[in-house]
Amino acid sequence: MSDDPSVISSLAIHAKDLVAAAETTARDEKRAVLRVTPPFSGRMRARLHVVQGDPEPAPIHLDPWTLLTDDAPAYPLADDTEDELRGAVDETYSIERHRDYHEQRVEEWRDAVLDHVRETATLADTETAVSVTILGP
Repeated sequence: MSDDPSVISSLAIHAKDLVAAAETTARDEKRAVLRVTPPFSGRMRARLHVVQGDPEPAPIHLDPWTLLTDDAPAYPLADDTEDELRGAVDETYSIERHRDYHEQRVEEWRDAVLDHVRETATLADTETAVSVTILGP
């Protein structure tokens, strides 16, 4: 165990934590990160966290989007799904239909985004490259 993050060789992240952090960040509600807390060891677990203050010793905060490949699908914002629905020739727009359609698109995004997780990532403020393992469904 160490306060030096360069000892980390792999991170395990639960799929639900990664999806929730990416979704929260995309909706711009709060700054959600995946946090790795000291003391550090070779294998660490990154957990969902909303940034609040600077604890000591300092944890590592990973932006969830840095763990996704460049071709990961963008999070479907409500304005975008409204435009999609209004532009569809075979659909009639209503607030209820928009809510249902938006929920459907978000579920599709949640399923698809996990196919775009990087195999390795570089930890913030270090030159340390670590392997990334996704846990759970």
